[in-house]
Amino acid sequence: MFPRLPKITRTLLIANVALFLLQQLPQLAGFLDQFMLWPLGSQNVVSGSPGFEPWQLLTYGFLHGSFGHVFFNMLMLWFVGAPLEMTWGEKRFLTFYLVCVAGAGLCQLLVTALVGEYYPVLGASGGVFGLLMGYGMIFGNRQMRLLFPPVTMTARTLVILMGVSELVLGYTGWQPGVAHFAHLGGMLFGWLLIRHWRKPPPSNNNRGRHLRSVK
Repeated sequence: MFPRLPKITRTLLIANVALFLLQQLPQLAGFLDQFMLWPLGSQNVVSGSPGFEPWQLLTYGFLHGSFGHVFFNMLMLWFVGAPLEMTWGEKRFLTFYLVCVAGAGLCQLLVTALVGEYYPVLGASGGVFGLLMGYGMIFGNRQMRLLFPPVTMTARTLVILMGVSELVLGYTGWQPGVAHFAHLGGMLFGWLLIRHWRKPPPSNNNRGRHLRSVK
Protein backbone atom coordinates (compact mmCIF):
# COMPACT_ATOMS: atom_id res chain seq x y z
CA MET A 1 0.00 0.00 0.00
CA PHE A 2 2.78 2.45 0.88
CA PRO A 3 4.37 2.41 -2.62
CA ARG A 4 0.97 3.31 -4.10
CA LEU A 5 0.94 6.66 -2.35
CA PRO A 6 1.52 9.62 -4.67
CA LYS A 7 5.08 10.85 -4.85
CA ILE A 8 4.96 14.04 -2.76
CA THR A 9 2.81 12.54 0.00
CA ARG A 10 5.18 9.57 0.21
CA THR A 11 8.23 11.84 0.27
CA LEU A 12 6.78 14.00 3.04
CA LEU A 13 6.00 10.93 5.12
CA ILE A 14 9.52 9.57 4.71
CA ALA A 15 11.14 12.95 5.42
CA ASN A 16 9.16 13.51 8.63
CA VAL A 17 9.77 10.01 9.97
CA ALA A 18 13.48 10.11 9.06
CA LEU A 19 13.99 13.46 10.79
CA PHE A 20 12.10 12.26 13.85
CA LEU A 21 14.49 9.31 14.09
CA LEU A 22 17.44 11.69 13.77
CA GLN A 23 16.00 13.75 16.62
CA GLN A 24 16.45 10.75 18.88
CA LEU A 25 20.24 10.92 18.50
CA PRO A 26 21.64 12.87 21.49
CA GLN A 27 24.55 14.25 19.47
CA LEU A 28 22.11 16.04 17.11
CA ALA A 29 19.81 17.53 19.74
CA GLY A 30 21.49 20.94 19.95
CA PHE A 31 22.02 21.14 16.20
CA LEU A 32 18.37 20.46 15.34
CA ASP A 33 17.13 23.06 17.85
CA GLN A 34 17.96 25.81 15.35
CA PHE A 35 15.39 24.37 12.91
CA MET A 36 12.47 24.70 15.33
CA LEU A 37 10.32 27.82 15.09
CA TRP A 38 11.59 30.22 17.75
CA PRO A 39 9.55 33.33 18.65
CA LEU A 40 10.87 36.76 17.80
CA GLY A 41 13.23 37.98 20.51
CA SER A 42 13.52 34.59 22.17
CA GLN A 43 17.32 34.74 22.02
CA ASN A 44 17.15 37.58 24.56
CA VAL A 45 14.91 35.69 26.97
CA VAL A 46 15.61 31.94 26.69
CA SER A 47 19.11 30.79 27.52
CA GLY A 48 20.67 28.93 24.61
CA SER A 49 17.92 29.92 22.16
CA PRO A 50 19.20 30.33 18.60
CA GLY A 51 16.46 32.92 17.99
CA PHE A 52 14.19 33.24 14.99
CA GLU A 53 15.53 32.63 11.49
CA PRO A 54 13.44 32.81 8.28
CA TRP A 55 14.11 29.19 7.28
CA GLN A 56 12.40 28.02 10.46
CA LEU A 57 9.03 28.85 8.91
CA LEU A 58 9.44 25.66 6.87
CA THR A 59 11.89 23.49 8.79
CA TYR A 60 9.84 23.42 12.01
CA GLY A 61 7.17 21.51 10.12
CA PHE A 62 9.47 18.50 9.70
CA LEU A 63 10.35 18.05 13.39
CA HIS A 64 8.23 16.45 16.11
CA GLY A 65 8.24 16.21 19.87
CA SER A 66 7.11 12.63 20.45
CA PHE A 67 6.14 9.40 18.74
CA GLY A 68 2.43 10.16 19.17
CA HIS A 69 2.97 13.61 17.69
CA VAL A 70 4.56 12.35 14.48
CA PHE A 71 2.29 9.29 14.26
CA PHE A 72 -1.01 11.18 14.23
CA ASN A 73 0.31 13.92 11.96
CA MET A 74 1.55 11.38 9.43
CA LEU A 75 -1.69 9.42 9.71
CA MET A 76 -3.67 12.52 8.76
CA LEU A 77 -1.17 13.37 6.02
CA TRP A 78 -1.72 9.89 4.61
CA PHE A 79 -5.52 10.08 4.73
CA VAL A 80 -6.13 13.58 3.38
CA GLY A 81 -2.90 14.35 1.54
CA ALA A 82 -2.98 11.50 -0.96
CA PRO A 83 -6.45 12.33 -2.40
CA LEU A 84 -5.54 16.00 -2.70
CA GLU A 85 -2.28 15.26 -4.49
CA MET A 86 -4.05 12.93 -6.92
CA THR A 87 -6.57 15.72 -7.59
CA TRP A 88 -4.21 18.68 -7.84
CA GLY A 89 -0.98 17.11 -9.07
CA GLU A 90 2.46 17.16 -7.45
CA LYS A 91 3.41 20.82 -7.93
CA ARG A 92 0.16 22.35 -6.70
CA PHE A 93 -0.08 19.93 -3.77
CA LEU A 94 3.46 20.66 -2.58
CA THR A 95 2.90 24.40 -2.97
CA PHE A 96 -0.30 24.17 -0.94
CA TYR A 97 1.31 22.15 1.84
CA LEU A 98 4.35 24.41 2.21
CA VAL A 99 2.21 27.56 2.14
CA CYS A 100 0.10 26.11 4.95
CA VAL A 101 3.20 25.22 6.99
CA ALA A 102 4.68 28.70 6.56
CA GLY A 103 1.31 30.41 7.12
CA ALA A 104 0.81 28.46 10.34
CA GLY A 105 4.25 29.55 11.46
CA LEU A 106 3.53 33.21 10.73
CA CYS A 107 0.32 33.07 12.75
CA GLN A 108 2.14 31.42 15.63
CA LEU A 109 4.83 34.12 15.58
CA LEU A 110 2.14 36.80 15.71
CA VAL A 111 0.34 35.18 18.64
CA THR A 112 3.52 34.58 20.65
CA ALA A 113 4.58 38.19 20.08
CA LEU A 114 1.20 39.44 21.35
CA VAL A 115 1.10 37.25 24.48
CA GLY A 116 4.83 37.30 25.22
CA GLU A 117 5.51 33.56 25.06
CA TYR A 118 8.95 32.34 24.06
CA TYR A 119 8.79 28.56 23.70
CA PRO A 120 9.72 26.99 20.34
CA VAL A 121 7.17 25.28 18.10
CA LEU A 122 7.66 22.17 15.99
CA GLY A 123 5.49 19.72 14.10
CA ALA A 124 3.65 19.25 10.80
CA SER A 125 0.27 20.02 12.36
CA GLY A 126 -0.07 23.42 10.67
CA GLY A 127 0.42 21.87 7.25
CA VAL A 128 -1.84 18.94 8.11
CA PHE A 129 -4.64 21.23 9.30
CA GLY A 130 -4.25 23.14 6.04
CA LEU A 131 -4.64 19.88 4.15
CA LEU A 132 -7.71 19.10 6.22
CA MET A 133 -9.20 22.44 5.20
CA GLY A 134 -8.37 21.69 1.56
CA TYR A 135 -9.97 18.26 1.85
CA GLY A 136 -13.12 19.76 3.33
CA MET A 137 -13.35 22.31 0.52
CA ILE A 138 -12.68 19.83 -2.29
CA PHE A 139 -14.44 16.75 -0.92
CA GLY A 140 -16.94 18.45 1.37
CA ASN A 141 -19.68 15.81 1.10
CA ARG A 142 -17.39 12.80 1.46
CA GLN A 143 -18.06 10.74 4.60
CA MET A 144 -15.22 10.41 7.11
CA ARG A 145 -15.16 8.07 10.09
CA LEU A 146 -13.26 9.22 13.16
CA LEU A 147 -11.25 6.94 15.40
CA PHE A 148 -11.99 8.83 18.62
CA PRO A 149 -14.94 8.98 18.97
CA PRO A 150 -15.99 6.38 16.34
CA VAL A 151 -18.54 8.53 14.52
CA THR A 152 -19.12 9.33 10.85
CA MET A 153 -19.63 12.81 9.41
CA THR A 154 -19.00 14.75 6.24
CA ALA A 155 -15.57 16.23 5.62
CA ARG A 156 -17.08 19.72 5.67
CA THR A 157 -18.62 19.14 9.09
CA LEU A 158 -15.36 17.74 10.43
CA VAL A 159 -13.42 20.80 9.25
CA ILE A 160 -15.89 23.16 10.91
CA LEU A 161 -15.78 21.24 14.19
CA MET A 162 -11.99 21.09 14.15
CA GLY A 163 -11.71 24.79 13.47
CA VAL A 164 -14.14 25.70 16.27
CA SER A 165 -12.44 23.38 18.74
CA GLU A 166 -8.99 24.79 17.93
CA LEU A 167 -10.30 28.33 18.40
CA VAL A 168 -11.87 27.47 21.76
CA LEU A 169 -8.82 25.59 23.01
CA GLY A 170 -6.46 28.33 21.87
CA TYR A 171 -8.53 31.13 23.40
CA THR A 172 -9.20 29.42 26.73
CA GLY A 173 -5.80 27.75 27.18
CA TRP A 174 -7.45 24.47 28.22
CA GLN A 175 -4.80 22.47 26.37
CA PRO A 176 -1.47 24.18 27.09
CA GLY A 177 1.66 23.24 25.19
CA VAL A 178 -0.21 22.90 21.87
CA ALA A 179 0.07 25.60 19.17
CA HIS A 180 -3.64 25.86 18.45
CA PHE A 181 -3.29 29.16 16.62
CA ALA A 182 -0.71 27.60 14.32
CA HIS A 183 -3.33 24.97 13.47
CA LEU A 184 -5.82 27.72 12.74
CA GLY A 185 -3.19 29.54 10.71
CA GLY A 186 -2.66 26.48 8.53
CA MET A 187 -6.41 26.26 7.95
CA LEU A 188 -6.64 30.00 7.20
CA PHE A 189 -3.84 29.99 4.64
CA GLY A 190 -5.21 26.83 3.05
CA TRP A 191 -8.61 28.48 2.68
CA LEU A 192 -7.08 31.67 1.25
CA LEU A 193 -4.95 29.78 -1.28
CA ILE A 194 -7.88 27.72 -2.57
CA ARG A 195 -9.99 30.86 -2.85
CA HIS A 196 -7.17 32.44 -4.84
CA TRP A 197 -6.96 29.43 -7.16
CA ARG A 198 -10.70 29.48 -7.70
CA LYS A 199 -10.75 33.18 -8.57
CA PRO A 200 -11.39 33.54 -12.33
CA PRO A 201 -8.59 35.22 -14.28
CA PRO A 202 -9.23 38.72 -15.59
CA SER A 203 -10.72 38.78 -19.07
CA ASN A 204 -9.40 41.19 -21.68
CA ASN A 205 -12.75 41.09 -23.43
CA ASN A 206 -14.62 41.99 -20.24
CA ARG A 207 -12.18 44.78 -19.52
CA GLY A 208 -12.69 46.17 -22.99
CA ARG A 209 -16.47 46.10 -22.66
CA HIS A 210 -16.21 47.84 -19.30
CA LEU A 211 -14.07 50.64 -20.75
CA ARG A 212 -16.46 51.18 -23.65
CA SER A 213 -19.44 51.37 -21.32
CA VAL A 214 -17.71 54.08 -19.26
CA LYS A 215 -17.27 56.18 -22.40
